[in-house]
Amino acid sequence: MTGPVTDPVVDALTRADLPRCVEVERALFADESPWSMDAFVSELSAPHTTYVAVRPAAGAPIAGYAGISVLGPPGDQECEVHTVAVASEHRGAGYGRLLVDALLEVADAAGAPVFLEVRTGNAVAIALYKSVGFTVAGLRRNYYQPSGADAYTMVRDARSGTSEGRGD
Repeated sequence: MTGPVTDPVVDALTRADLPRCVEVERALFADESPWSMDAFVSELSAPHTTYVAVRPAAGAPIAGYAGISVLGPPGDQECEVHTVAVASEHRGAGYGRLLVDALLEVADAAGAPVFLEVRTGNAVAIALYKSVGFTVAGLRRNYYQPSGADAYTMVRDARSGTSEGRGD
């Protein structure tokens, strides 16, 4: 674990970052079918997705990454968080919050509600999501494969370009 965030940079995830993403993915999600390089390339190139990275400082390798999609026609859109991941050596430094805030900016710009799934046993992530306005909407049994772990579906209502309710 590193100390508190001092001069982090949140910017667009690039193809050059993908080898590090695959490395983090394998370390964090070894038992849950981690994303391959091809999966990251596909996600990064999809027209309806936004992927961001957090770095300890400008030009540094990524400490974490996150992605969100904006789906549906303008005026009736919804967002879905695809992933939020922070490398183990950077956990506890506030990077997860920075990534989630960046995703919520995308959703707020679209005026869209946001949905996500989170492992029921991931208390740290659940607390983070609740702190920015998400609530549990349902349970997906055996969601994560191959482990069969359950996930909560969480939702945050649409907001319009405001940090209201984020706990800032």
